Amino acid sequence: MPNLTIVANITANPGKTDLVKAELEKLIAITRAEDGCITYDLHQDNENPAHFMFYETWESRALWQTHMQAPHLAAYMDATEGAVAEFTLHEMTLIG
Repeated sequence: MPNLTIVANITANPGKTDLVKAELEKLIAITRAEDGCITYDLHQDNENPAHFMFYETWESRALWQTHMQAPHLAAYMDATEGAVAEFTLHEMTLIG
């Protein structure tokens, strides 16, 4: 089975960009150490600093699902409650 690519877009509410960024940055090292994580890169939009994007590659959907249940993601959700205006997530497969 091919690797799973995740593209997650997060937009902070006005006045909450620094909080959301700090909480997202906390996820990087711990997630990169997780079983099955190949790539976990956080990006910030140059024109709209409130927009963040994670580009992730996982060995399998099952291992990504384990990540989604991790305590550090629950902590992120608690810390950013009410601070995120929009969140979209796309599960994708590399085709070329």
